[in-house]
Amino acid sequence: MKKRWGSVALFAAMLLGGCGDKSADVSKPAPVDPVFAHQNELWREQRLTELTTPDGWASLMGLHWLELKAHFIGSGSTSGIRLAMGPPRMGMVSRDGDNIWFTPEPGVVLQAGGQPVKGRIPFRSDDAAEPTVISFDEGKGLLTLIHRGPRYALRLKHADAPARLNFGHLSYWPADPSWRVTARFVPHDVNKTLPIVDITGLASDVPNAGAVEFERGGRTWRLEAIGEPGRPLQLIFADRTNGRGSYSAGRYIDLDVPDARSEVVVDFNRAYNPPCAFTPFATCPLPPPENRMDMQVEAGEKAYVKPKPEEAA
Repeated sequence: MKKRWGSVALFAAMLLGGCGDKSADVSKPAPVDPVFAHQNELWREQRLTELTTPDGWASLMGLHWLELKAHFIGSGSTSGIRLAMGPPRMGMVSRDGDNIWFTPEPGVVLQAGGQPVKGRIPFRSDDAAEPTVISFDEGKGLLTLIHRGPRYALRLKHADAPARLNFGHLSYWPADPSWRVTARFVPHDVNKTLPIVDITGLASDVPNAGAVEFERGGRTWRLEAIGEPGRPLQLIFADRTNGRGSYSAGRYIDLDVPDARSEVVVDFNRAYNPPCAFTPFATCPLPPPENRMDMQVEAGEKAYVKPKPEEAA
């Protein structure tokens, strides 16, 4: 009897040993294509550079809606619209129907289009063919006009914005080739639009060239693409990581023009946060109901964590 139990123990040990070896083999991570890893790293570096350039989203430090026919603007306390930076009295912004004008204060050094601003000039918004950019503080400060629905607002950027000078770091899930999928592009009728609500609550009809469809986890997923036919597209999507690892209001992915086979690559490793994740002065579009996915997209950019005051010092 004693000999029998010894044999059984030996046989069990051999089985366990074999299982352990197999388990160790299975647990080894699949090798990542070095080209994929390198390209993904380059994209992340470019993403950080674009955010933190002197006129990037991290430099945005003011959004002022035009409520009256005329506003005196400047950083001084007597200005109707008080800017966070710039000359105490910069000038006056006035509206005549759909025309917006800017008149500088005498002696204030400003430029627009590389030329000094010495008299009243048209103030063209961001949806114009050539938007007006008024610069000050030797080019470090930029004042532009945005048009959202029936409303206009002044947007202020400055290279010395605290959010830019004290920018933290971007965090990502590990790059995973399985999240780089080839999707089918399903075109819509010409001139189709999709209502998109932005973070201010304003709804706008935007071009909706088509949808992308792909398989993941045994299911087919469909996302509506924003943009015009024949041009690069964008996905604005939400998933179950929002507020639980990724930015709570959703993320964006940029797409190339679909190819001749009506296919397009959707790389969730390059999902990124909207500007509202970094500044309260942006007017970010939110994911439409059609693009709210009931799955966890653990790929791409995670939620941005602002540095603590002692870390920024």
